[in-house]
Amino acid sequence: MTTLTTSAAPGPEQAADHPRVVRGLLNIAHALDHLFLLIFAAAVSTIALDMGLAQWQDLMPYGAGAFFMFGLGSLPAGRLGDLWGRRSMMLVFFLGIGAASILTAFAQTPWQLAACLTLIGVFASIYHPVGIPMLLERAANPGATIGFNGLSGNLGVAVAALLTGFLIQWQGWRAAFVVPGVLALVCGWVFARACPQELTSPAKRKGGAKVSLPAPMLARALVVMTAAAITSSVLFNFTTNGNGPLITERFKGVMEDPASLGLLLALVYAVASVAQVVVGHLINRFPLKRFFMFMVMAQIPMLVLASQAQGWWLFAALIGVMVFIFGAIPFTDFLIARYVDDRLRSRVSGMRLGVSFAVSSLSVWALGPVVKAMGFGSSLLLLACFSVATTLILTLLPSAAHEQQTPA
Repeated sequence: MTTLTTSAAPGPEQAADHPRVVRGLLNIAHALDHLFLLIFAAAVSTIALDMGLAQWQDLMPYGAGAFFMFGLGSLPAGRLGDLWGRRSMMLVFFLGIGAASILTAFAQTPWQLAACLTLIGVFASIYHPVGIPMLLERAANPGATIGFNGLSGNLGVAVAALLTGFLIQWQGWRAAFVVPGVLALVCGWVFARACPQELTSPAKRKGGAKVSLPAPMLARALVVMTAAAITSSVLFNFTTNGNGPLITERFKGVMEDPASLGLLLALVYAVASVAQVVVGHLINRFPLKRFFMFMVMAQIPMLVLASQAQGWWLFAALIGVMVFIFGAIPFTDFLIARYVDDRLRSRVSGMRLGVSFAVSSLSVWALGPVVKAMGFGSSLLLLACFSVATTLILTLLPSAAHEQQTPA
Protein backbone atom coordinates (compact mmCIF):
# COMPACT_ATOMS: atom_id res chain seq x y z
CA MET A 1 0.00 0.00 0.00
CA THR A 2 1.36 3.43 -0.92
CA THR A 3 1.81 6.12 1.66
CA LEU A 4 0.84 9.77 1.41
CA THR A 5 2.12 12.19 4.01
CA THR A 6 0.91 15.76 4.26
CA SER A 7 1.86 18.66 6.48
CA ALA A 8 0.53 22.16 5.86
CA ALA A 9 2.04 23.88 8.88
CA PRO A 10 3.75 27.15 7.99
CA GLY A 11 7.53 27.13 8.10
CA PRO A 12 9.65 29.62 9.98
CA GLU A 13 9.85 31.89 6.93
CA GLN A 14 6.08 32.05 6.49
CA ALA A 15 3.37 33.97 8.33
CA ALA A 16 0.25 32.11 9.40
CA ASP A 17 -1.64 33.43 6.40
CA HIS A 18 -1.54 36.10 3.74
CA PRO A 19 -3.13 39.45 4.70
CA ARG A 20 -6.84 39.59 3.89
CA VAL A 21 -6.28 42.25 1.20
CA VAL A 22 -3.73 40.02 -0.51
CA ARG A 23 -6.08 37.00 -0.43
CA GLY A 24 -8.82 39.19 -1.85
CA LEU A 25 -6.61 40.46 -4.65
CA LEU A 26 -5.47 36.93 -5.51
CA ASN A 27 -9.13 35.94 -5.92
CA ILE A 28 -9.91 39.10 -7.90
CA ALA A 29 -6.93 38.26 -10.12
CA HIS A 30 -8.57 34.94 -10.98
CA ALA A 31 -11.74 36.78 -11.99
CA LEU A 32 -9.72 39.22 -14.11
CA ASP A 33 -7.78 36.36 -15.71
CA HIS A 34 -10.90 34.76 -17.13
CA LEU A 35 -12.56 38.08 -17.86
CA PHE A 36 -9.72 39.24 -20.14
CA LEU A 37 -9.68 35.94 -22.03
CA LEU A 38 -13.40 36.17 -22.81
CA ILE A 39 -13.88 39.84 -23.72
CA PHE A 40 -13.12 38.95 -27.33
CA ALA A 41 -15.64 36.10 -27.37
CA ALA A 42 -18.34 38.35 -25.94
CA ALA A 43 -17.61 41.13 -28.44
CA VAL A 44 -16.65 39.07 -31.51
CA SER A 45 -19.81 39.84 -33.52
CA THR A 46 -19.43 43.59 -33.01
CA ILE A 47 -15.69 43.52 -33.74
CA ALA A 48 -16.25 41.48 -36.92
CA LEU A 49 -18.69 44.07 -38.26
CA ASP A 50 -16.34 46.90 -37.33
CA MET A 51 -13.46 45.24 -39.17
CA GLY A 52 -15.50 44.49 -42.28
CA LEU A 53 -16.04 40.75 -41.85
CA ALA A 54 -19.39 39.26 -42.77
CA GLN A 55 -19.64 36.67 -39.99
CA TRP A 56 -18.27 36.27 -36.46
CA GLN A 57 -17.10 32.76 -37.38
CA ASP A 58 -14.54 34.29 -39.74
CA LEU A 59 -12.95 36.36 -36.94
CA MET A 60 -13.03 33.73 -34.19
CA PRO A 61 -9.81 31.89 -35.23
CA TYR A 62 -7.83 35.10 -34.63
CA GLY A 63 -8.42 34.66 -30.90
CA ALA A 64 -6.77 31.24 -30.73
CA GLY A 65 -3.32 32.70 -30.01
CA ALA A 66 -4.50 34.00 -26.65
CA PHE A 67 -5.51 30.54 -25.51
CA PHE A 68 -2.45 28.87 -26.99
CA MET A 69 -0.16 31.22 -25.04
CA PHE A 70 -2.42 30.89 -22.00
CA GLY A 71 -1.29 27.26 -21.98
CA LEU A 72 2.24 27.47 -23.31
CA GLY A 73 3.15 30.44 -21.12
CA SER A 74 2.24 28.46 -18.00
CA LEU A 75 5.50 26.50 -18.31
CA PRO A 76 7.92 29.44 -17.80
CA ALA A 77 5.44 31.20 -15.49
CA GLY A 78 5.34 28.22 -13.12
CA ARG A 79 9.11 27.90 -13.12
CA LEU A 80 9.61 31.60 -12.43
CA GLY A 81 6.95 31.49 -9.70
CA ASP A 82 8.90 28.85 -7.78
CA LEU A 83 12.42 30.11 -8.50
CA TRP A 84 12.00 33.90 -8.67
CA GLY A 85 8.98 34.46 -6.45
CA ARG A 86 5.19 34.39 -6.65
CA ARG A 87 4.72 37.98 -5.46
CA SER A 88 6.93 39.30 -8.27
CA MET A 89 5.15 37.20 -10.87
CA MET A 90 1.73 38.39 -9.71
CA LEU A 91 2.88 41.98 -10.16
CA VAL A 92 3.91 41.10 -13.72
CA PHE A 93 0.45 39.58 -14.19
CA PHE A 94 -1.53 42.61 -13.02
CA LEU A 95 0.53 45.23 -14.82
CA GLY A 96 1.16 43.20 -17.98
CA ILE A 97 -2.38 42.06 -18.63
CA GLY A 98 -3.76 45.53 -17.93
CA ALA A 99 -1.38 47.15 -20.42
CA ALA A 100 -2.00 44.43 -23.03
CA SER A 101 -5.76 44.87 -22.79
CA ILE A 102 -5.54 48.64 -23.27
CA LEU A 103 -3.25 48.06 -26.26
CA THR A 104 -5.87 45.73 -27.79
CA ALA A 105 -8.34 48.60 -27.93
CA PHE A 106 -6.13 50.27 -30.56
CA ALA A 107 -6.15 47.30 -32.98
CA GLN A 108 -7.33 48.22 -36.49
CA THR A 109 -7.06 44.92 -38.38
CA PRO A 110 -7.76 41.26 -37.55
CA TRP A 111 -4.03 40.47 -37.45
CA GLN A 112 -3.29 43.39 -35.12
CA LEU A 113 -6.14 42.15 -32.94
CA ALA A 114 -4.70 38.62 -33.00
CA ALA A 115 -1.28 39.88 -31.89
CA CYS A 116 -2.75 41.88 -29.01
CA LEU A 117 -4.96 39.01 -27.88
CA THR A 118 -1.94 36.71 -27.94
CA LEU A 119 -0.11 39.17 -25.67
CA ILE A 120 -3.07 39.07 -23.29
CA GLY A 121 -2.72 35.28 -23.30
CA VAL A 122 0.97 35.53 -22.38
CA PHE A 123 0.22 37.50 -19.21
CA ALA A 124 -2.98 35.54 -18.47
CA SER A 125 -0.86 32.36 -18.36
CA ILE A 126 0.79 33.56 -15.14
CA TYR A 127 -2.19 33.35 -12.82
CA HIS A 128 -3.04 29.64 -12.55
CA PRO A 129 0.47 28.24 -11.90
CA VAL A 130 1.39 31.17 -9.62
CA GLY A 131 -1.70 32.75 -8.02
CA ILE A 132 -3.44 29.54 -6.97
CA PRO A 133 -0.30 27.97 -5.38
CA MET A 134 0.29 31.32 -3.63
CA LEU A 135 -3.19 31.06 -2.08
CA LEU A 136 -2.73 27.39 -1.16
CA GLU A 137 0.75 27.69 0.35
CA ARG A 138 -0.76 28.79 3.69
CA ALA A 139 -4.34 27.51 3.37
CA ALA A 140 -5.72 25.57 6.34
CA ASN A 141 -8.55 24.12 4.20
CA PRO A 142 -7.34 23.69 0.60
CA GLY A 143 -10.69 22.38 -0.67
CA ALA A 144 -12.66 25.41 0.52
CA THR A 145 -9.92 27.76 -0.68
CA ILE A 146 -9.93 26.21 -4.17
CA GLY A 147 -13.75 26.26 -4.24
CA PHE A 148 -13.99 29.96 -3.42
CA ASN A 149 -11.14 30.79 -5.78
CA GLY A 150 -12.94 28.89 -8.52
CA LEU A 151 -16.10 30.86 -7.81
CA SER A 152 -14.10 34.06 -8.23
CA GLY A 153 -12.64 32.90 -11.53
CA ASN A 154 -15.96 31.92 -13.00
CA LEU A 155 -17.62 35.10 -11.82
CA GLY A 156 -15.00 36.70 -14.04
CA VAL A 157 -16.47 34.64 -16.88
CA ALA A 158 -19.93 35.97 -15.97
CA VAL A 159 -18.74 39.57 -15.67
CA ALA A 160 -17.03 39.32 -19.07
CA ALA A 161 -20.37 38.60 -20.72
CA LEU A 162 -22.27 41.23 -18.74
CA LEU A 163 -19.69 44.03 -18.70
CA THR A 164 -18.74 43.63 -22.34
CA GLY A 165 -22.38 43.80 -23.44
CA PHE A 166 -22.99 47.04 -21.53
CA LEU A 167 -19.70 48.66 -22.55
CA ILE A 168 -20.36 47.85 -26.22
CA GLN A 169 -23.73 49.59 -25.99
CA TRP A 170 -22.24 52.52 -24.08
CA GLN A 171 -18.94 53.25 -25.85
CA GLY A 172 -18.23 50.43 -28.30
CA TRP A 173 -16.06 47.32 -28.21
CA ARG A 174 -12.80 49.20 -27.57
CA ALA A 175 -14.05 50.39 -24.18
CA ALA A 176 -14.63 46.74 -23.27
CA PHE A 177 -10.84 46.30 -23.29
CA VAL A 178 -9.83 49.66 -21.80
CA VAL A 179 -11.99 49.65 -18.64
CA PRO A 180 -10.86 46.22 -17.33
CA GLY A 181 -7.28 47.11 -18.33
CA VAL A 182 -7.31 50.19 -16.10
CA LEU A 183 -8.84 48.11 -13.28
CA ALA A 184 -6.00 45.57 -13.53
CA LEU A 185 -3.39 48.32 -13.31
CA VAL A 186 -5.05 49.71 -10.17
CA CYS A 187 -5.16 46.20 -8.62
CA GLY A 188 -1.46 45.79 -9.38
CA TRP A 189 -0.65 49.04 -7.57
CA VAL A 190 -2.66 47.97 -4.51
CA PHE A 191 -1.09 44.49 -4.56
CA ALA A 192 2.42 45.99 -4.63
CA ARG A 193 1.63 48.03 -1.52
CA ALA A 194 -0.31 45.34 0.40
CA CYS A 195 1.68 42.16 -0.29
CA PRO A 196 4.83 41.79 1.87
CA GLN A 197 8.11 41.05 0.12
CA GLU A 198 9.02 37.36 -0.07
CA LEU A 199 12.10 36.60 2.00
CA THR A 200 12.93 33.62 -0.20
CA SER A 201 11.43 32.06 -3.30
CA PRO A 202 9.22 28.97 -2.76
CA ALA A 203 11.90 26.64 -4.19
CA LYS A 204 14.40 27.73 -1.52
CA ARG A 205 12.12 27.60 1.51
CA LYS A 206 12.69 25.20 4.33
CA GLY A 207 9.78 23.45 5.95
CA GLY A 208 6.32 24.35 4.68
CA ALA A 209 3.94 21.93 3.03
CA LYS A 210 5.50 18.55 2.30
CA VAL A 211 3.74 15.90 0.31
CA SER A 212 5.28 12.61 -0.71
CA LEU A 213 3.89 9.90 -2.94
CA PRO A 214 5.80 7.03 -4.55
CA ALA A 215 7.08 8.06 -7.96
CA PRO A 216 5.09 5.52 -10.07
CA MET A 217 1.80 6.46 -8.41
CA LEU A 218 2.54 10.20 -8.63
CA ALA A 219 3.48 9.87 -12.31
CA ARG A 220 0.27 7.96 -13.02
CA ALA A 221 -1.84 10.57 -11.21
CA LEU A 222 -0.18 13.45 -13.06
CA VAL A 223 -0.57 11.79 -16.48
CA VAL A 224 -4.25 11.08 -15.82
CA MET A 225 -4.82 14.61 -14.52
CA THR A 226 -3.18 16.13 -17.59
CA ALA A 227 -5.10 13.94 -20.04
CA ALA A 228 -8.39 14.69 -18.27
CA ALA A 229 -7.52 18.38 -18.16
CA ILE A 230 -7.03 18.42 -21.96
CA THR A 231 -10.49 17.03 -22.70
CA SER A 232 -12.10 19.12 -19.94
CA SER A 233 -10.40 22.27 -21.22
CA VAL A 234 -11.78 21.65 -24.70
CA LEU A 235 -15.27 21.74 -23.19
CA PHE A 236 -14.49 24.81 -21.08
CA ASN A 237 -12.96 26.78 -23.97
CA PHE A 238 -15.59 25.79 -26.51
CA THR A 239 -18.54 26.61 -24.25
CA THR A 240 -17.27 29.81 -22.66
CA ASN A 241 -16.28 31.16 -26.09
CA GLY A 242 -19.31 29.79 -27.92
CA ASN A 243 -22.18 30.30 -25.49
CA GLY A 244 -22.60 33.97 -26.42
CA PRO A 245 -23.15 33.29 -30.14
CA LEU A 246 -25.23 30.22 -29.22
CA ILE A 247 -27.63 32.27 -27.08
CA THR A 248 -27.77 34.97 -29.76
CA GLU A 249 -28.74 32.36 -32.37
CA ARG A 250 -31.24 30.41 -30.28
CA PHE A 251 -32.97 33.50 -28.78
CA LYS A 252 -33.84 35.15 -32.11
CA GLY A 253 -37.45 36.29 -31.95
CA VAL A 254 -37.39 36.01 -28.16
CA MET A 255 -34.67 38.49 -27.17
CA GLU A 256 -32.07 40.22 -29.32
CA ASP A 257 -30.72 43.16 -27.29
CA PRO A 258 -26.94 42.66 -26.73
CA ALA A 259 -27.01 43.89 -23.12
CA SER A 260 -29.97 41.64 -22.24
CA LEU A 261 -28.33 38.63 -23.88
CA GLY A 262 -25.15 39.42 -21.96
CA LEU A 263 -27.16 39.50 -18.75
CA LEU A 264 -28.62 36.06 -19.53
CA LEU A 265 -25.18 34.63 -20.14
CA ALA A 266 -23.86 36.24 -16.96
CA LEU A 267 -26.70 34.61 -15.00
CA VAL A 268 -25.77 31.20 -16.45
CA TYR A 269 -22.17 31.62 -15.32
CA ALA A 270 -23.08 33.13 -11.93
CA VAL A 271 -25.36 30.21 -11.06
CA ALA A 272 -22.86 27.67 -12.36
CA SER A 273 -20.01 29.29 -10.40
CA VAL A 274 -21.66 28.38 -7.11
CA ALA A 275 -21.00 24.73 -8.00
CA GLN A 276 -17.29 25.25 -7.38
CA VAL A 277 -17.89 26.46 -3.82
CA VAL A 278 -20.12 23.45 -3.16
CA VAL A 279 -17.53 21.06 -4.65
CA GLY A 280 -14.77 22.72 -2.59
CA HIS A 281 -16.66 22.03 0.63
CA LEU A 282 -17.63 18.47 -0.34
CA ILE A 283 -14.37 17.34 -1.89
CA ASN A 284 -13.03 15.87 1.37
CA ARG A 285 -16.31 14.09 2.20
CA PHE A 286 -16.61 11.77 -0.79
CA PRO A 287 -14.20 9.40 -2.57
CA LEU A 288 -12.32 11.74 -4.88
CA LYS A 289 -12.31 9.53 -7.98
CA ARG A 290 -16.04 8.74 -7.85
CA PHE A 291 -16.96 12.36 -7.15
CA PHE A 292 -14.85 13.60 -10.06
CA MET A 293 -16.34 11.00 -12.43
CA PHE A 294 -19.89 11.90 -11.38
CA MET A 295 -19.35 15.59 -12.20
CA VAL A 296 -18.01 14.69 -15.65
CA MET A 297 -20.64 12.06 -16.49
CA ALA A 298 -23.43 14.50 -15.58
CA GLN A 299 -22.23 16.80 -18.37
CA ILE A 300 -23.30 14.29 -21.04
CA PRO A 301 -27.13 14.49 -20.78
CA MET A 302 -26.96 18.25 -20.26
CA LEU A 303 -24.98 18.74 -23.48
CA VAL A 304 -27.39 16.50 -25.40
CA LEU A 305 -30.34 18.53 -24.11
CA ALA A 306 -28.63 21.84 -24.98
CA SER A 307 -27.93 20.61 -28.52
CA GLN A 308 -31.68 20.50 -29.21
CA ALA A 309 -33.11 23.26 -27.02
CA GLN A 310 -34.28 26.72 -28.09
CA GLY A 311 -35.13 29.90 -26.20
CA TRP A 312 -35.70 29.55 -22.48
CA TRP A 313 -35.22 25.77 -22.60
CA LEU A 314 -31.72 26.44 -23.90
CA PHE A 315 -31.14 28.85 -21.02
CA ALA A 316 -32.08 26.11 -18.52
CA ALA A 317 -29.97 23.51 -20.34
CA LEU A 318 -26.92 25.81 -20.41
CA ILE A 319 -27.16 26.30 -16.65
CA GLY A 320 -26.99 22.52 -16.27
CA VAL A 321 -24.08 22.22 -18.70
CA MET A 322 -22.02 24.92 -17.02
CA VAL A 323 -22.80 23.75 -13.46
CA PHE A 324 -21.10 20.43 -14.18
CA ILE A 325 -18.30 21.87 -16.33
CA PHE A 326 -17.44 24.47 -13.68
CA GLY A 327 -17.99 21.98 -10.88
CA ALA A 328 -15.31 19.66 -12.31
CA ILE A 329 -12.64 22.36 -12.37
CA PRO A 330 -11.47 22.28 -8.70
CA PHE A 331 -10.44 18.62 -8.80
CA THR A 332 -7.13 18.98 -10.63
CA ASP A 333 -5.97 21.87 -8.41
CA PHE A 334 -6.98 19.88 -5.34
CA LEU A 335 -5.06 16.83 -6.56
CA ILE A 336 -1.91 18.91 -7.08
CA ALA A 337 -2.29 20.46 -3.61
CA ARG A 338 -2.73 16.96 -2.23
CA TYR A 339 0.17 15.23 -3.94
CA VAL A 340 2.80 17.87 -4.73
CA ASP A 341 5.23 19.68 -2.42
CA ASP A 342 4.58 23.43 -2.29
CA ARG A 343 8.17 24.10 -3.34
CA LEU A 344 7.42 22.39 -6.68
CA ARG A 345 3.74 23.23 -7.01
CA SER A 346 3.99 26.14 -9.46
CA ARG A 347 6.23 24.17 -11.80
CA VAL A 348 3.99 21.09 -11.73
CA SER A 349 0.90 23.27 -12.27
CA GLY A 350 2.68 25.04 -15.12
CA MET A 351 3.56 21.78 -16.85
CA ARG A 352 0.04 20.43 -16.53
CA LEU A 353 -1.55 23.69 -17.68
CA GLY A 354 0.98 24.15 -20.46
CA VAL A 355 0.06 20.86 -22.07
CA SER A 356 -3.70 20.93 -21.46
CA PHE A 357 -4.41 24.56 -22.33
CA ALA A 358 -2.07 24.68 -25.33
CA VAL A 359 -3.74 21.61 -26.86
CA SER A 360 -7.26 22.75 -25.95
CA SER A 361 -6.63 26.17 -27.51
CA LEU A 362 -7.33 24.40 -30.80
CA SER A 363 -10.98 24.35 -29.75
CA VAL A 364 -11.04 28.16 -29.84
CA TRP A 365 -9.42 28.18 -33.28
CA ALA A 366 -11.86 25.52 -34.49
CA LEU A 367 -15.00 27.02 -32.90
CA GLY A 368 -15.95 29.28 -35.82
CA PRO A 369 -15.21 26.79 -38.63
CA VAL A 370 -16.83 23.85 -36.78
CA VAL A 371 -20.03 25.75 -35.99
CA LYS A 372 -20.11 27.12 -39.53
CA ALA A 373 -19.83 23.59 -40.95
CA MET A 374 -21.87 21.59 -38.42
CA GLY A 375 -24.11 24.03 -36.60
CA PHE A 376 -24.36 24.33 -32.83
CA GLY A 377 -26.51 21.22 -32.43
CA SER A 378 -23.93 18.78 -33.80
CA SER A 379 -21.10 20.72 -32.13
CA LEU A 380 -22.65 20.23 -28.69
CA LEU A 381 -23.10 16.52 -29.37
CA LEU A 382 -19.40 16.40 -30.23
CA LEU A 383 -18.63 18.00 -26.86
CA ALA A 384 -20.65 15.25 -25.17
CA CYS A 385 -18.18 12.79 -26.72
CA PHE A 386 -15.34 14.69 -25.02
CA SER A 387 -17.14 14.23 -21.68
CA VAL A 388 -17.33 10.50 -22.38
CA ALA A 389 -13.59 10.49 -23.13
CA THR A 390 -12.85 12.33 -19.87
CA THR A 391 -14.87 9.78 -17.91
CA LEU A 392 -12.90 6.92 -19.45
CA ILE A 393 -9.60 8.65 -18.66
CA LEU A 394 -10.61 9.12 -15.03
CA THR A 395 -11.08 5.39 -14.57
CA LEU A 396 -7.25 5.25 -14.53
CA LEU A 397 -6.96 7.69 -11.62
CA PRO A 398 -5.64 6.07 -8.41
CA SER A 399 -8.53 5.40 -6.04
CA ALA A 400 -8.71 5.87 -2.29
CA ALA A 401 -7.86 2.21 -1.83
CA HIS A 402 -4.39 2.90 -3.25
CA GLU A 403 -3.36 5.56 -0.77
CA GLN A 404 -3.16 5.94 2.96
CA GLN A 405 -2.86 9.29 4.68
CA THR A 406 -0.66 9.51 7.73
CA PRO A 407 0.39 12.47 9.88
CA ALA A 408 3.74 14.03 9.02
